[in-house]
Amino acid sequence: MTDNHVSGMEASAVSVLKRAVELDQSSRLQESLVCYQEGIQLLMDALKAVKDDSKRGHYREKIKGYMDRAEQIKAYVNQMKEDGKYHEQIRISEDATGYSYDSLFKPYISGALTEVWVEDPYIRHTHQLYNFLRFCEMLLKAPCKVKKIHLLTSQDEADSGQQSSALTELKESLSAQGVTLDLQFSSTIHDREIRFNNGWIIKIGRGLDFFKRPKGRFSIGYCDYDLRQCHETTVDIFHTKHTKTL
Repeated sequence: MTDNHVSGMEASAVSVLKRAVELDQSSRLQESLVCYQEGIQLLMDALKAVKDDSKRGHYREKIKGYMDRAEQIKAYVNQMKEDGKYHEQIRISEDATGYSYDSLFKPYISGALTEVWVEDPYIRHTHQLYNFLRFCEMLLKAPCKVKKIHLLTSQDEADSGQQSSALTELKESLSAQGVTLDLQFSSTIHDREIRFNNGWIIKIGRGLDFFKRPKGRFSIGYCDYDLRQCHETTVDIFHTKHTKTL
């Protein structure tokens, strides 16, 4: 393995672990744990490729320090989950980037996830329907086997035909992927909440509709939502042993 390749792995590990420390210091513990685990794996891959004994010793020392911190976080998070006291808050500032659905939900998706409940009154207009589609696509790509998605939303009184046809098409498309979409409507729904049957509950102040419109169809952020600017909102994450149905 070339020195350039090893340097590349090391640079990747440093970048991920730097992010882990930042998240750790911001008390975004579940996210930091995922980054620590990814960074540690990158350092271990680099360690296998390094021949110099002093560098190997340096890598081992770093790996031990990060592993110790990751274990502390894991134990704390597990205890909070066991006690039903886990709560984490993410504040998305105005014009912030880096909050695609993949980035936001990744720390809370596990192999045990098979069913999802979405309560959001605003899955009605075209861009909101596309948001829900992207959310479903994110679940299909994730390392889990979601078999059922429940959506509780309100009906678009001005143009119910577009909403109905879009959701029907999505339901058929998901069915072809082996996923059932259960649709329900409410005229009184107000709160926004996403629940995973692995215990995680994510409440986003603006629901799934927190992205700003791009400046144009050929502007950065039009396709990659990690580069799309966001409206200011707050994300609250909880964990419960019991996930109730709608």
